[in-house]
Amino acid sequence: MNAFLRAAALVATGLSVPIVAHADDLGDEIIGYMDFATYESGIILPQQLTQDVFEAATFVDTRDADQFAAGSIPTAINIEWREIPARLDELPAQGMVILFCNTGSLSAQATFAARLMGHENVLVLQSGRNGWLQDAAYVPKG
Repeated sequence: MNAFLRAAALVATGLSVPIVAHADDLGDEIIGYMDFATYESGIILPQQLTQDVFEAATFVDTRDADQFAAGSIPTAINIEWREIPARLDELPAQGMVILFCNTGSLSAQATFAARLMGHENVLVLQSGRNGWLQDAAYVPKG
């Protein structure tokens, strides 16, 4: 794992690292990533979740366990947003992985970290579960 990935993983998980020593390298890596990211990269809208997309994707509810237990998108697993970088090995390396929270803001942070750490198959559900409940192209019956 290169220095950037180590630093990003530690920062994302809240561990203290001597960032000053790697600030230039980290900044260069983030700038490089952002230079090639399109506006649409890393996001999916509820309206794009057709039955085929829904059935092919892995959904990850990044809210806390109590919110997850109260109701989630069917088939979703629960990994809290701040745990995503440390638990990336639990996510499929291939296929679409969709992270969501209530509105998409916390899951967007987890998605950004995952994509910076090389998991380009991870997307954020823009507008989150709330948007899915309101605007989903497909909602499983049951």
